[in-house]
Amino acid sequence: MKMPLDAKVLKIFIGEQEKWKGKPLYEAIVDVAREKKMAGATVLKGCLGFGANSHMHTSKILSLSEDLPMIIEIVDGAEKIEHFLPLLDEMIKDGLVTVEPINVVIYKA
Repeated sequence: MKMPLDAKVLKIFIGEQEKWKGKPLYEAIVDVAREKKMAGATVLKGCLGFGANSHMHTSKILSLSEDLPMIIEIVDGAEKIEHFLPLLDEMIKDGLVTVEPINVVIYKA
């Protein structure tokens, strides 16, 4: 069965070494998303990237970075995403957040 839904995707770009209350920030964000009963969250680890300061972060053997890029993606309805944003204001010190409208197709048996 296919069920199309209008929703938003929240993308959070941070560094691997960022912390929140002693825990990796990406883990803390996913934990809060789960507590708030968001539809789902995925964490992606980048192998190469740079941010506002143009410092290159890479996973190449000769220049192993200790702070690789991390992307957390959360997909849910627009209202739930909007209510989640103020929580990120408290947690993120250095990063980038985007919110984009999407069309979702859910496959279920």
